[in-house]
Amino acid sequence: MNPGVRIVQFPGAKVAVVEHRGPPAEEYASALRLVAWRVRHGLSPDRHHSYGVHYTDPRRVAPAEHRVDFCVSFDGDVDPNPEGVVEKFIPPCRCAVATHLGPRDHIRAAVYLWEQWLPASGERPGSFPMFFHYVNVGPQVRPEEMVTDVYLPLR
Repeated sequence: MNPGVRIVQFPGAKVAVVEHRGPPAEEYASALRLVAWRVRHGLSPDRHHSYGVHYTDPRRVAPAEHRVDFCVSFDGDVDPNPEGVVEKFIPPCRCAVATHLGPRDHIRAAVYLWEQWLPASGERPGSFPMFFHYVNVGPQVRPEEMVTDVYLPLR
């Protein structure tokens, strides 16, 4: 695999977040809490982008130590809610981006960026974790049609 890598300036995004802590097998339940909040607030996927901020690599940490934030861009205030959604910000940052096509159970572009592209690039990772932009989401999107842009923040 050798996806095309481009360098972009991510503009930053205010996001509503469900914080997932624990085994990757339980991520779906966390994501569903964000979906419920999103539906309740009428946030359409075409206007409100979906992100995942990946603090850990599940291949390298114990399942209980795994951390990822599931996010949706949102300009309003996040009030206390039953889903546990909180407000955060993905900062503006210069990033290397690679696109993954297909199911999201193993994002090969993330592995490629971190393990192959970064060491060969002469770049250094930034202080914000790698994050994914889930370009197309929803029950109508078949796994083979999924598009995910992987952002690796750089210094």
